[in-house]
Amino acid sequence: MAIFKYTALLVLFAGTCLALPSPALQKLDDGFRYQYAEDSAGNIHLVDTWLTLDDVAAAARYDPARSNVYHLFTRNNPTVSQPLLMGNAGVLASSNYRSNRRTIVLLHGWRNSATSDFNTVLIPAFLAAEDVNIIVVDWSAGASSLSYRLVIANTIASGRAVADFISWINQQTQASLVQYHIVGHGFGGHQAGIIGRNLGGQVAYITGLDPALLGWVNNINRFQPQDGRYTEVIHTNYGINGYLGDLAQVDFYPNGGISMPGCDSHACDHARSFFYFAESLVSGGFTGRQCINYYAAVLGMCDVLPGRLQMGGLRPKFGSAGVYLLETNAAPPFSKG
Repeated sequence: MAIFKYTALLVLFAGTCLALPSPALQKLDDGFRYQYAEDSAGNIHLVDTWLTLDDVAAAARYDPARSNVYHLFTRNNPTVSQPLLMGNAGVLASSNYRSNRRTIVLLHGWRNSATSDFNTVLIPAFLAAEDVNIIVVDWSAGASSLSYRLVIANTIASGRAVADFISWINQQTQASLVQYHIVGHGFGGHQAGIIGRNLGGQVAYITGLDPALLGWVNNINRFQPQDGRYTEVIHTNYGINGYLGDLAQVDFYPNGGISMPGCDSHACDHARSFFYFAESLVSGGFTGRQCINYYAAVLGMCDVLPGRLQMGGLRPKFGSAGVYLLETNAAPPFSKG
């Protein structure tokens, strides 16, 4: 009987140990460990903002070189993608990819995939505006966790892998980085910068659409002005889903950057960044007036400086810099000119 009780205690102790949470190794940012975060579909999740041993193990298992999927869209296949495989030159050669076109690279955000609204809005907009190659990066294998620290680690790893993929395409086709435009939303916004950084800052045009806030404030891997030859960020939900401060050579704060006309949720505000950008590809519009800094932009006090600049659009605006404010309509067409 004593042996039975001793064995039962050992089993109970072992079960208790197994139930303990994984040890925390690092804090994400200042603040509570568990915080509520909203994904782009408007779903609320309780996320862990601390790095744990389990996260380290999970990050080691994520291999973007193998799990990232690359979908090619062109005017010849605008709705059904052609998969591209790194290292498979035959698949690339038989696809609709053409090296004499510009190439657009699209990067979805947290808990999204290749079929997210970000892609379904931007693919037809780009193809309507110009005959381009569009490469949609599906890195959902690294973007689906509820651990923010893990998703951040995966964002960085995926960015390196996408940079390698672009380099491989260019080696195979003699395409140049000056032909590329990289566009990312949320976590993908920071990943767009990471890709450019890993390509030596030579990508012609990098756009961050409301890059994520939580976990990136003190992170040196966040979007940076020098990640491309021209970098631009559009802020539509700062302080909630999106980053507050300026990140790029040019930062736009439509409607002050947080509450978009016609929206009744933060998810809607966050998504407005790619809806505005899509409209800018087709129609231009969205003239911003220059602000002294982003504080002035969020307060709507930008009537001192004379500078004006178009937000978004097909072409990089080399040599431009600063923070800009503009107002939009509540429904399409969003641009007021």
